[in-house]
Formats: sequence, structure tokens, C-alpha cells
Amino acid sequence: MSGLNLDPVQLDRYSRHIIMDDVGAEGQKRLLDGDVLVVGAGGLGAPVIQYLAAAGVGRLRIVDHDDVERSNLQRQIIHADADVGRPKAESAREYVEDLNPDVDVDAHVTRLDQSNVGEFLDGVDYVVDCSDNFATRYLVNDACVLREIPFSHAAIYRFEGQAITYEPGNACYRCLFPEAPPEGTIPDCATAGVLGILPGTMGCIQATECVKGLLDYGERLTGRLLFYDAGDMSFETVPVAKNPDCPVCGDDPAIDSVADVEYVEGCTVPS
Repeated sequence: MSGLNLDPVQLDRYSRHIIMDDVGAEGQKRLLDGDVLVVGAGGLGAPVIQYLAAAGVGRLRIVDHDDVERSNLQRQIIHADADVGRPKAESAREYVEDLNPDVDVDAHVTRLDQSNVGEFLDGVDYVVDCSDNFATRYLVNDACVLREIPFSHAAIYRFEGQAITYEPGNACYRCLFPEAPPEGTIPDCATAGVLGILPGTMGCIQATECVKGLLDYGERLTGRLLFYDAGDMSFETVPVAKNPDCPVCGDDPAIDSVADVEYVEGCTVPS
């Protein structure tokens, strides 16, 4: 054994990490010890799962309640035509097992909700929010902020994507958007369409943020909202200040528990 107990196969598999001064054997060991929850195994989740598994993140918890549809295959690249009709979480689990035997995969064919989010967050080092609906985004935000668990969020629309990272002490998703927009005002991919490559770009950004977070390396998208326009091939970041009136991380928060919130419509605390 050498390299902080990495075996010869691991030293070979992760050699391009290990020769980097900023990662090395110690950093690779941190990745192998990492425990990450990925919420959603669709367009964003596919590249996140793919690259975190390849990087050697030791445990991936994948939560998704949907089945693979043929229309998913244009962008959800870990699923194949033969997977149509199968649960995405199970298809993702098999993909990871084939890619990297170092990774333990917990596949959960269920919807993340108030009743199970606490269980899924127990022992987690990092969360990657790859959900496609506002109820889940706000639930992930609130639960992670209350537990002080860092997470990466991204969203996609046609040719455009955005991403932000939360770490304790920094602005959260509700600092930006205290309430969800009225139902029906933001079309989903099934209605508006999406460039198939776009979630790959944004998911890779999320995976990068997660790996950097586990390594505690570099500058992350904390306090910054990143906008990507694939049509113009442009990136822009906008500063995001912590909101003292934020209902979950502000000076006098109204949310002490996810049980305080009705995750429908505006995802606000009931009056």
C-alpha cells in the first residue's frame, strides 16, 4: 500500500489527480471518503453523477422518482435506449457501478420531500441540487441551510443556465428568490424545450463545485450567481449579498424547520 492507503489500481485510476499538487493522494483520499447526495438523475444529474463517479467520490446517494423516457435521451447521457421505462435512479446506479467499482451507490426511487429529506441528509458532506421543480429546490435549500450543509444549485432554460453555490455564512437560494414564482409562469423543458448539451455544461459546473468543496480548494460560486448563455457563448457572474431578511438564513428567520413550509405554489411559510 502507498499513497495514503490507495491500492495500485486506485493509484493508476486516479493518477492524473494524484500528480496534481493541489489534489495529490491526500486529496484523492478525501474524495474517496466523500458522501454526496444528488437530487435528480435527469439532465443536470446525469453529468454530475458521471463525473463525480469518475472522480472517485466514495458514496453517491441518488434520489429520483421518475422513469426514463425516450425524450430524455437527448440530454440525459447516463441512460440508454434500453433503459426506457426503468427508474432513473436504478439506471444511474448501474451506470456508476460499471464506471467505477470504488463508488458505493444508494439508489432511491422516491421523491425528495419533507418526510425523508432529513434521513437523506444524515452524514452527507455535500448536496448537488439537480431537480427540475421549485418545490424541491426550495426544500433542498431550506434543509441544507438549516443543517449547514453546502450545496450546488443549477437551473436550465432553452439556451440559458444559471448556477450558485451555498456554503454556511453565504447567501442562499432564498436570499435571491424569497418565494417561488407563480405556478405556470416559468415553462419547463417539456413545454419550452432545452438544448441537449446545455445541462451537460451546467452539470459539469455543479460537479466541479462539489469536487472543489470536498477538496476545500479554490473559489466557489458562493455569493455569486453565474449566468451562461449558450447562444452567445458567454458567461457572466453577478454578486449576491446575504439577505438579512431571508426567511431561512436571515437575522430573524421565519423557517426553523422544513415542517414550517408548504412546498407548493410560493414555497413560503404559512401566515
